[in-house]
Amino acid sequence: MKRIALYLTLAILTASSALIAQTTPAPQDLQVPASSPTAARTLKTTGKAKKPVTSIKPFSRLAFSGGISAMGINMQAAVNASQHINIRGIGNYFNYNVNNISTNGLNLNGKLNFASAGAAVDFYPSPNHGFRISPGALFYNQNAASANVTVSGGTSFSLNDVTYYASSTNPITGNGSLGLNTNKQAFTITTGWGNMIPRRGGHWSAPFEIGAAMIGVPAINVALTGGQACNAQGQNCVNVATDPTVQANLQAQIAKYKNDLNPFRFYPIVSFGVAYSFNLR
Repeated sequence: MKRIALYLTLAILTASSALIAQTTPAPQDLQVPASSPTAARTLKTTGKAKKPVTSIKPFSRLAFSGGISAMGINMQAAVNASQHINIRGIGNYFNYNVNNISTNGLNLNGKLNFASAGAAVDFYPSPNHGFRISPGALFYNQNAASANVTVSGGTSFSLNDVTYYASSTNPITGNGSLGLNTNKQAFTITTGWGNMIPRRGGHWSAPFEIGAAMIGVPAINVALTGGQACNAQGQNCVNVATDPTVQANLQAQIAKYKNDLNPFRFYPIVSFGVAYSFNLR
């Protein structure tokens, strides 16, 4: 009986110890009220907490932006497809007169006409940050330049390293064009910073983008349609529009221009602006 009583006593003591251990909080589990001096000191030392990323439903927010780019005045619209992805539409438009440009003695006066539209998928590896990678495409590309070509009377010009002089009585006239749209539909790849639809809430952002569009080798053409080209003494003048030697040298010069333009098959994309986003639902 004494042994049984001893066993019961030990069991009661063990159970009591376990109960006390479960109901007594450990020092690291103790919480200090936020209003206490200790909490205030803790917040002061740790600094202000960052605003958490807001989880938003797909296709629940829309954003518009305006800015400038290497393709002209830039307008964009974006919608969120997921926490990491936006779908973005892009449009650019710009007209600009260019005057008094000279190449090989040929004087150019014309206009730049920029008009393009496309779309891109913006992938944000971390919604906490604005860095993104954006594959896309230009599905409308009418970027081009056109110009009138003149050579004043008595002025020299060269074609394929052959020097001519415009007739004093019948100066040179012609036209030229430059197409930056050999690929009417062009693949684009860009990167940048700034989310048009901020995942931390808010409405305003300032997106920046840099990359390239694969437009193909620019198309260039120059035609001399009137006037006479002479030698240095103003003699042996020929009609530039019909003389086979002048036309052959002109085509060789155009081939050199095309070779110089080969690196520009990748048109630079650089843009920045201001965007505003709002809830759709």
